[in-house]
Amino acid sequence: MTRRIGLIAGSGPFPLIFSQKAKEKGYRVYAVGYVNETDPALADTVEAVETIHIGQIKRLIKFFKRHQITDAVMIGAIKKPGSIAEVRPDIKAISLYTGTRQNTHDDRLLRAFAKGLEEEGIYIRPSTFLLPELLARKGCWTKRAPRKDEQPDIELGWKMAKAIGKLDIGQCVVVSNGSVLAVEAIDGTDSTIRRGGRLTNGKAVVVKVCKPIQDFRFDVPTVGSETIKTMHAAGASVLVIEAGKSLVFDQAEMIDLADRYKISIVALNRADD
Repeated sequence: MTRRIGLIAGSGPFPLIFSQKAKEKGYRVYAVGYVNETDPALADTVEAVETIHIGQIKRLIKFFKRHQITDAVMIGAIKKPGSIAEVRPDIKAISLYTGTRQNTHDDRLLRAFAKGLEEEGIYIRPSTFLLPELLARKGCWTKRAPRKDEQPDIELGWKMAKAIGKLDIGQCVVVSNGSVLAVEAIDGTDSTIRRGGRLTNGKAVVVKVCKPIQDFRFDVPTVGSETIKTMHAAGASVLVIEAGKSLVFDQAEMIDLADRYKISIVALNRADD
């Protein structure tokens, strides 16, 4: 029987890259995307796609069941809605989130969502179960290694990124000359880099790590060539990610761009985190 995988696709290029790589491994991909979020080009890389509004969980379940999907992954960001018109919660969504109404941290909401799908026989898997080769390898990837004067900002950035992750605020910080310039919130990594870039002189360090207790089904730190383009435009000079716990979909292109822009990429791990 042909292997099938469901894809709950957010914004950005990564859902497309995931679907292409899954197909290369012999999977048929069936995707659910979101209005004003998911790239319409995803339709060209999957067997079928259903586009829904945030909150339409019943439609998502019906689509996956129609296509005999029992395993699915979540790839890509979903921005928090800017207006009530963007959200159309059905009865299933309301019932799932009733118990989390006093605590709206992203991970808790996502766990409630995953639990609801499991009750319907659809299991959310870590995206890494299918593509382990995309996990970041430890080391310096670029021709330029971080300079000695950048090391203190790397250490500070790592510490602060872990701290905001523990509070379920975000995964990324921008640091320069011993000061934290920007902390990721609901606006996402690229916006955080741009905010930090407005306060730096071209020597900023960007650190993006896993939360201390990371659920690898959701929001695994992801970087790629677009991250490097954003850093270059913002004047950031070093990118630090967590080895073995970050996804990199287009590593060759990413490294090529970083070398061109003289940006250093380093993947670290810290056993005491």
